[in-house]
Amino acid sequence: MAEPAKPAPNRTPGFLQGLSGKLLLLTLLFVMVGEILIFLPSIANFRLNWLKNRVAQAEIAALAVEAAPDKMLSEDLKTEILAGAGVLVVSLKKGDSRQLILRSDSYDMIDASYDLRDGNMVSSIVDAFNTLVSGNGRVIGVTDIPPNMSGEVIDVALEEAPLRAAMFRYALNVFKLSLFLSALVGCLIFLALHQVLVKPMRRLSANMQAFGTGPENPERIIQPSGRSDEIGIAEHELHDMQVELSSLLNQKSRLAALGLAVSKVSHDLRNMLSSAHLISDRLSMVNDPTVQKFAPKLIASLDRAISLCVQTLKYGRAEEALPRRDKFMLALLVDEVIESIAVDASNRIVLYNNVPQSLSADADRDQLFRVLTNLVRNAAQAIEQRESEGPAVSEGIITIKAWREGAVVTVNVTDNGPGIPEHVRGRLFEAFQSAARPGGTGLGLTIAADLVRAHGGQLWLTASGPDGTSFMLTLPDRVSELRTGKRGARRSALDA
Repeated sequence: MAEPAKPAPNRTPGFLQGLSGKLLLLTLLFVMVGEILIFLPSIANFRLNWLKNRVAQAEIAALAVEAAPDKMLSEDLKTEILAGAGVLVVSLKKGDSRQLILRSDSYDMIDASYDLRDGNMVSSIVDAFNTLVSGNGRVIGVTDIPPNMSGEVIDVALEEAPLRAAMFRYALNVFKLSLFLSALVGCLIFLALHQVLVKPMRRLSANMQAFGTGPENPERIIQPSGRSDEIGIAEHELHDMQVELSSLLNQKSRLAALGLAVSKVSHDLRNMLSSAHLISDRLSMVNDPTVQKFAPKLIASLDRAISLCVQTLKYGRAEEALPRRDKFMLALLVDEVIESIAVDASNRIVLYNNVPQSLSADADRDQLFRVLTNLVRNAAQAIEQRESEGPAVSEGIITIKAWREGAVVTVNVTDNGPGIPEHVRGRLFEAFQSAARPGGTGLGLTIAADLVRAHGGQLWLTASGPDGTSFMLTLPDRVSELRTGKRGARRSALDA
């Protein structure tokens, strides 16, 4: 009984090691990076607005002072006005004169000055970070254009600590909002990509794991979901690859089963064929014209049956025996092939040997005989099949031609049969794939192609159609072994 398929191993990674966890972490990280990039100009803009608001309040305080009789205010009122405006000093420039409007008694020296009339964003970001880092306890001077145009330029001095505290509160609020947006956007992107990308990838990986434990099981072949994106393309490619791999494995299983079955019956089959061969030899001694006529054909048929069994056994081995190459006249070998085929061929088939008598080939004679026999027999069987379908067809013709081009001999086998079906041509030289006729094994062309490749040549189909089929094979000569001696060495020795 067949061993049951092993369950697929559980190789699902943990949340943080898998695509889902990595995707969520990367999404949170990228959203936070985006918030930081937004935060830099945002905190600088907050600082500018805060300072401009103080400048506007300082201008209102200066206008209140100028509106007072004789521009004289009590010290308590000045203190209240400065505290309400949040500044220490206010001065206005009108024309060429600069007038000090308000001044606090606790005024200290200015630690840093800033001109808000310069709208450079880079310098504003740098100034904002300086405020956050070293703005505790400093007194800064700010120059700007009065918003109410009470003068040309207004200068104020103020403590930077309230600005720094306000900026920290703003930064904390932005940070909380960024965390919330990062979590929200991250979860939404995670859910979307998990549905669109991660789940299909898990399905692909799970299918590959399951298919790896039982590739011959057709139920484990993935079924494409019908998507038109890259995942859908990957599913279609994986499906095609699994179908082809499963077919190849089934073919290998058939080969293994064939080898096992043949090995079990080969001994008894050879014994029976040997007994029949001995009886045929005895029959050939009978002095009867009819027996004398058919006994050689019977012996030849038994020899071919034994040879076919041996060929099938040889195909089950890891490799064919290496060619034992020798030079021989190719026309004589083709005559033997035609004689062996003509015994079984229909009398409506004519076989032509158009190989030049002087043409020699450098190959294994027995293996080349097997190659040509397979090609000619296939052609004869195709013509006989056509005759059985329509007896009024024209006479069958099989022609074998050969020629030499340099160190390569080319052999061409043509026939006027019905041609090879279209669905067979793509896998013509694969085992069990090219059996176009009923009862065929599909091994003849496979064996022939292997034998030709062992010679360093190639066998291919050149043409096939309603007018006939043509096969071509090439047989290169062996490379001459180079000698290591030097010309003239022997002559020099004699002269010495």
